[in-house]
Amino acid sequence: MTKRLRLLWTAATLLLALGLTACGKDAADQNGGDWADGRSRAPATSAAAPTEAPNAAESGRPKSRPTESASTPPFTMPTKAAGTPSARKVVDAFKAAGLAVPNVRDRSKDCGPDGVGVGCAQLVATDAVSVYVFPDEASATNQTEVWGTDAYRKGAVVLNYLGTKTSATERKRYDGVLAKLA
Repeated sequence: MTKRLRLLWTAATLLLALGLTACGKDAADQNGGDWADGRSRAPATSAAAPTEAPNAAESGRPKSRPTESASTPPFTMPTKAAGTPSARKVVDAFKAAGLAVPNVRDRSKDCGPDGVGVGCAQLVATDAVSVYVFPDEASATNQTEVWGTDAYRKGAVVLNYLGTKTSATERKRYDGVLAKLA
């Protein structure tokens, strides 16, 4: 099952890379091309004096470009479900149980589209384990299946051991603390 997931993950990554490559600049963008209404895309070579600048209402163009499309709603970070322990509380429980939690970093901002993009609500990473808190158990289950044997899930909380040197024995200890906590 793990080989199959890795193959699926690799295929998805390749398709994403190809898709992003296709989103690059085309020849019209690189050469300054024209807009559909005939206006030139080429940058102006001289700055117009303030008195010579056309009025935005007269030209039919807005003064500034919006940063997001009008059809795309702004991103809202998901929140953890009520009763689910916070990622910080899980790390504190590890520490209280005498487990190593070196180099604790709150990386919750990476849960959004500009980060790892897995849809988590909270993320606290250490050198031994990363603690992901998802908004619901379904999301946590899906991500656990992607990570396979390098992850442990209890409720909406997922422990990820990818990229760590945490031994199998130690992983069981971290998993046990989470099982008692959640």
